[in-house]
Amino acid sequence: MSDTSASAAAASPRSLTDPRFLIPLALFALYVIWGSTYLGIRYALESYPPFLLAGVRFLCAGVALYGFLRLRGMAPPTPLQWRNAAFTGLLLLGMGNGLVCFAEERVSSGIAAVAVASMPLFAALFSGMYGEWPNRRESIGLAIGFAGVIVLNLGSSLSGSRLGALALLVAAMCWAFGSAWSRRREMPPGPMNTAAQMLCASVALLLVGFVSGERLPAHPTTRATLALVYLAVFGSIIAFSAFLYVLKRARPAVATSYAYVNPPVAVLFGVLLASEHVGPYDLAGMAIILFGVAVITLAKQKR
Repeated sequence: MSDTSASAAAASPRSLTDPRFLIPLALFALYVIWGSTYLGIRYALESYPPFLLAGVRFLCAGVALYGFLRLRGMAPPTPLQWRNAAFTGLLLLGMGNGLVCFAEERVSSGIAAVAVASMPLFAALFSGMYGEWPNRRESIGLAIGFAGVIVLNLGSSLSGSRLGALALLVAAMCWAFGSAWSRRREMPPGPMNTAAQMLCASVALLLVGFVSGERLPAHPTTRATLALVYLAVFGSIIAFSAFLYVLKRARPAVATSYAYVNPPVAVLFGVLLASEHVGPYDLAGMAIILFGVAVITLAKQKR
């Protein structure tokens, strides 16, 4: 009996680092936390301008995480790793998240999340350029998800702001290309990759913000500041680390499936906490998108 207990205890730490355990856990974090960050961005925009909001968010999170890792003895990135992290961070966080913040001044948080659901489609295209095309079942799931995005655009939520819709489309494309490109490059190890990308992206975002005339608020609201802290800790350090982990260890269609699940989560938070309106096309689009996610998930299991 004691031998069995000792064996189970010895196996427990290894099971906690098993990708079969960590990948579903990381996906759950992406689905829920990143789904909630769209509403967090809306609250933070009450006081902070979009590009400075994203820049301050990633600067604070990047400095805190980088300092913690260096104190723990982790080596800094090599020059090549810094270069790759800078390019990837500019695409994923600089243009991807920065343009989402810009768009949320013009569209609701839930609709922004649904529009970004087109990202897995671009990810499949860019991954295919590197010879990693989705299999047949994954392609069916992606096509269903794309149909859901089309249904969403039939409503008035996005058509009311063409500039916001264009910003969200470009954000999805940049995030998808950055994800596909970084999978085949030498990146900093583990969480140092997260810290390096956030630090590099924050420099670009702050530069764009100040050059475009944005200024930090002298007296931000408490809710906006708390939202900024939530975005930095949960949305940046925890969820972005989870995304980079899944990106390295799962197929692209699985790693990007969060973009299909975030919309209903974001809409739910928006309706419950911010009294946002959801129309019939929005509901129909979300239902189709979720069905596409289910197809992608089943395709992964069959593989």
